[in-house]
Amino acid sequence: MSSFFYFLKESLTGFTRNLSTALGSIVTIFLSLLIIGIFLVGGSVVNNVVKSVEQEVNITVWIADSASSSDVQSLQSDIKSMSSVANVTYTDKDQALENFKASSSSDIAESLDGQNPLPASIDVELSDPKMVEDVAAQIEANNTFQKICDNPSDPSDSLRYGEKTVDRLFQLTSYVRVIGVALVGLLIFIALVFINNTIRLAILARRKEIAIMRLVGASNGFIRGPFLMEGALHAIVGAALAIGTLEVLRNLALPKLQDALTWLPIDLSASTFVMFYVMLAVFGLVIGLIGSAFAMRRYLKV
Repeated sequence: MSSFFYFLKESLTGFTRNLSTALGSIVTIFLSLLIIGIFLVGGSVVNNVVKSVEQEVNITVWIADSASSSDVQSLQSDIKSMSSVANVTYTDKDQALENFKASSSSDIAESLDGQNPLPASIDVELSDPKMVEDVAAQIEANNTFQKICDNPSDPSDSLRYGEKTVDRLFQLTSYVRVIGVALVGLLIFIALVFINNTIRLAILARRKEIAIMRLVGASNGFIRGPFLMEGALHAIVGAALAIGTLEVLRNLALPKLQDALTWLPIDLSASTFVMFYVMLAVFGLVIGLIGSAFAMRRYLKV
């Protein structure tokens, strides 16, 4: 226990000796962990939004008015047997018109003048939204579909599944993940460089004291301890600042964002934030210890 307090005392002394460099190290760790935390929160929000959108990804198959009930049932059976298909629902012309009237204004419904231009359709829900293009291709190649689709000259025109929207959604999420990982990696590298420089200056400032400790037989661990403690101290302070800032943003900014974007599932539970805070604290401590270890290995020959 006495060694721990000695390490703490010496780390605080090293902190005050190289105050500007130490503050630079702390600020770098703080900004790095803050951006990592923002990416964690943003990634969870994006993941929730993507899951919500993915649940809405389905395929609509338009059916010709002349299609027989046996052919419609045959096509439904074929679609149900496809992998990644969770559910198949048939909507006839009359029901399609009722749904249209319910979702449209009365003026638009009255302008139809008793006519029903809407075709029957088969709605296909997917168990894996990422397989939407494969399932659509299988339906398009189905002989029964080609026979009863509402546009036999171009069967692909009888399929609707938001091709461009789906592609852009998956591309966007992949780009965000790649950019996030690259930025976090860069910030970690910068934090390690700052900690390395801070510990190097601390070693140079205490080089005479270290030489005396060697002469009296101090162990390597005893000599290295204060420098490891100093790196850990920088990391703990930087992590505390990052966690405090995220907590302020959570209580002030997130509720306003939820009120402005009520249609998006961006609510995150308190347990999720606690998990993020623990991750940031551990991550910051690891960065501090690794940066100190690198500096000692290079500049402290004990």
